[in-house]
Amino acid sequence: MTTVRTSTPAKTPTTPDSPGRFGSLGPVGLVLAGGISVQFGGALAVTLMPRAGALGVVTLRLVAAAVVLLVVCRPKLRGHSRTDWGTVIVFGLTMAGMNGLFYQAVARIPLGLAVTLEVLGPLALSVFASRRAINAVWAGLALAGVFLLGGGGFSGLDPLGVGFALSAGVMWAAYIIFSARTGRRFPQADGLALAMGVAALVFLPLGIVDAGTRLLNPTTIALGSAVALLSSVLPYTLELLALRRLPAPTFAILMSLEPAVAATAGFFVLHQTLSLTQAAAIALVIAASIGAVRTQTRRVAPPAPEA
Repeated sequence: MTTVRTSTPAKTPTTPDSPGRFGSLGPVGLVLAGGISVQFGGALAVTLMPRAGALGVVTLRLVAAAVVLLVVCRPKLRGHSRTDWGTVIVFGLTMAGMNGLFYQAVARIPLGLAVTLEVLGPLALSVFASRRAINAVWAGLALAGVFLLGGGGFSGLDPLGVGFALSAGVMWAAYIIFSARTGRRFPQADGLALAMGVAALVFLPLGIVDAGTRLLNPTTIALGSAVALLSSVLPYTLELLALRRLPAPTFAILMSLEPAVAATAGFFVLHQTLSLTQAAAIALVIAASIGAVRTQTRRVAPPAPEA
């Protein structure tokens, strides 16, 4: 989200940039720090799964992130149309599905491979949106990466985990669409906070059924809150600061590096190693993502107010 992302460029505030404690890192450094935070948060979530299960971990993450965002943003509940509420509810459902599917994937296959398969969703969205011949090259690179990743049939990977990761990619593409729509209808990060609340409410019954009283264990709550901080709150804050000074295309290219960051987090935290073939597959998907972003950038004439 992305791996699993909660930040959206569409909701970037228009307030002037004020260099602060994080601003000294520079916008590129902020984005990279956010990506590292997300992927190491995902690795921490995997270590928490024996305690609370995949659905329980997702519940803890969404609930903790929702509480923080609702307290910080304090979104207004009045003055919104039915269409506004419909958009934010669908956004929240998309967010819940994306998180749930991705965590089911990382419970079965290595983190780096799961993120690589998930990235195919936004990549496909970018390729289809551009409709240029050059995108056939990027699609071909991505397919070659998928073929290498699966060794010609995914015989070495859990097929259910692969299916969950690909489904999470579809939900990520939908997340991008509804994130932009929500950002146009709600000021600042209000829409994100409300959508996160919807996602938490949707997943709470699933987490209770899956994990039961294990969700009330103080250690589990603390670790789940740490996952929410690393995977949602901290990266969103860092990216929000970065996007005030960083062009959206550059941001997208940096986000394309997440499969490599996820593989690194999986190696250091979870001791998950990759074969040379799998590493080459990740490199091909990253190259396809960067190429698709650059093609889309050349196609769109600047400036775009809500790009």
